[in-house]
Amino acid sequence: MSRIGRELQITLQTAYREAVARRHPYLTVEHLLYALLHTEAGADALAHAGADVDRLRAELERFFDRDLEAVPGDDPVEAQQTLAFHRVLQHAVDHCEGAEKDEVELTDLLVAIYQEPDSFAVTLLRGQQVTRLDLLQWISHGVSKRRDGADAGEGDAAALFGRADEDGEVPSDPLAAFTTNLSAKAAAGELDPLIGRGRELDRTLHILARRRKNNPIFVGETGVGKTALAEGLALRIHEGRVPDDLRASEIFSLDLGALLAGTRYRGDFEARFKALTNALQQKERPILFIDEIHTILGAGSAQGTTVDASNLLKPLLASGALRCMGSTTYQEYRHFERDRALSRRFQKVDVEEPSAEECVRILRGLAPRYEEHHGVRYTAAALQACVDLSVRHVNDRFLPDKAIDVMDEAGAAVRLRPSARPRRTVGVRDIEQVVARMARIPVERTATGDQTRLAALEETLLASVFGQDAAVRSVVRAVKRARAGLGGVDKPTGSFLFTGPTGVGKTELAKQLAAALGVPFLRFDMSEYMEKHAVSRLIGAPPGYVGYDQGGQLVEAVRKHPHAVLLLDEIEKAHGDIFDVLLQVMDRATLTDNQGREADFRHVTLIMTSNAGARDLAARAIGFGGGRRGDGSRDIERIFSPEFRNRLDEIVAFGHLGTEVMGRVVDKLVREVEGQLAERRVAIELTPAARAWLAQKGYDREFGARPLARVVQRELKDPLADDVLFGRLARGGRVVVDAPDGADALQFSFPDAEDAAPA
Repeated sequence: MSRIGRELQITLQTAYREAVARRHPYLTVEHLLYALLHTEAGADALAHAGADVDRLRAELERFFDRDLEAVPGDDPVEAQQTLAFHRVLQHAVDHCEGAEKDEVELTDLLVAIYQEPDSFAVTLLRGQQVTRLDLLQWISHGVSKRRDGADAGEGDAAALFGRADEDGEVPSDPLAAFTTNLSAKAAAGELDPLIGRGRELDRTLHILARRRKNNPIFVGETGVGKTALAEGLALRIHEGRVPDDLRASEIFSLDLGALLAGTRYRGDFEARFKALTNALQQKERPILFIDEIHTILGAGSAQGTTVDASNLLKPLLASGALRCMGSTTYQEYRHFERDRALSRRFQKVDVEEPSAEECVRILRGLAPRYEEHHGVRYTAAALQACVDLSVRHVNDRFLPDKAIDVMDEAGAAVRLRPSARPRRTVGVRDIEQVVARMARIPVERTATGDQTRLAALEETLLASVFGQDAAVRSVVRAVKRARAGLGGVDKPTGSFLFTGPTGVGKTELAKQLAAALGVPFLRFDMSEYMEKHAVSRLIGAPPGYVGYDQGGQLVEAVRKHPHAVLLLDEIEKAHGDIFDVLLQVMDRATLTDNQGREADFRHVTLIMTSNAGARDLAARAIGFGGGRRGDGSRDIERIFSPEFRNRLDEIVAFGHLGTEVMGRVVDKLVREVEGQLAERRVAIELTPAARAWLAQKGYDREFGARPLARVVQRELKDPLADDVLFGRLARGGRVVVDAPDGADALQFSFPDAEDAAPA
């Protein structure tokens, strides 16, 4: 059953209070009409049906004063409903139930008044040529009898109530409510100038000058300047630099959100859209611009119907009565093309990403606007750096949008910088800092003059990774080659396969490289991807499978950290399908996940480790070359396909660690222990004998440095743990570690504790 809404209840109470205030014994249809005239919905509907709202109120007040007898005396009056009043209310409820409406609205009650043709209220309405059909035409279809601009002023319902559009009603000026006049903004100087794009603009003018199908649609990636083309056309029309046929044109940009807002019932959206197109057709030469035009597909359609904005627009576009411009991306244009009847009415204009040189000219043209806004000045070198650094480091966006964003943010950063003597010039260093924040990379990666870190890269790595000098130099050469701009155009910084025995520093070199470059270290253990179905975790599950909406782990990690060292540990354990995925990464430096998002690997150093060939390296050849070791190539060729090996920059073979290296490994492990003990205010000193004892005790040619770490843990850390917790080092102090000749264990002495002991 349809219920009476809150607004209608208030209106009925208003009618009753009006009757009581005038001391009328009966609540009549005229009281109801009088109350409806004081509501926004009722006054607006009657105004669009052709009524003079002010005159209706005046005539009803005259009727109350002259023709309705008031109850004399001062006793309270209880106004009783007349049968006509009851019938009107009942008819409105019955109508809403038949139409399956949940709520009786004010307009339903207004139409129901016509069911009492003998009432004075209906006589007044008919006297102003307001028929029931006029009301229904406006309520259902938005067809207004009022001419555009007529009855505007104090009598207009929108002006009376302060709101032009609510609950699906059509405003008196649809163009002002649902569009933005780009031509007016151009005349007011509110639009940025359009630099370049001469070819696209000429093609647009040719399409607009056609007799039929004169509707251009701009298709390009996000941020390449599709909306700027529409604004640039408005500027050219304002300046008169267009053919004579287009000089009187006005461009209106559609606000689809405002058009849809408040449309709750079937017919509300259609009424607004028809009113908008009717208002456009009253203009001399209008052009409707719809940004993100793919959104009109399905916009405004009610459940169970196919009528949407695109279907309402098709007849106007086919006849050429209304010219329309649209913009969309290549991805969304695929959906737009599915509606062949709509897409064939548009002529496609491809908007490509401008070159770096064109983008610099665009920034020079826009710079005065941003300089005025921020109160700063951009140097020519800073504008060039905006383009160069955004191209190099901001990989998931397009020119000129990303370069303009860098310029804008740099101006804001300089303007907001706290300083006693603020600097108002934006230089290259400011641009570098902004790009570093946007791309989430160290500032040193964007700086062109600071080469200290790169120059010392080899020395830094050799101080951390021992006995693998050839491997370190191979990696350093690749990094320097890429940073110098001499690497592959669309390839990772480097693609390496580290092979060799366990525990010789393959993973450690990758870690130290990330630390030395100041970039994130991304590690994926390939033992987790041994099954075929686990491969989808890297790039995302296909549609219909669990995890489709989560994306791929590898793609997400690289999109989040586009500058990184990526380690795929123990790659030989991964399923063979992963090798095929990596072919694309090594060849084109891109990887696409299950949702079409690309990860850019151009600034990623890809390192894969493998124990393949370790046995071959340890084996001794048969025959006269018995002293030579194998090179591990047989296992590598067996596991990795030729096309995989061919895309690697280098296969770096790690050899066994020699005894001369173990002392340096001991020093590194002891430094880690020193750092841990320093938190407890404990200092440790290792004698040369203890150092040599640990190196000899922990050396294992087959297993590398890992046995040494276990020896340090067992022989050094475990004995110290009790003293640090409960013994002589509980309050800090110094410990000296020695190894007497022939000893089976290390010897610990505590000088501070011995000095403090009583004599």
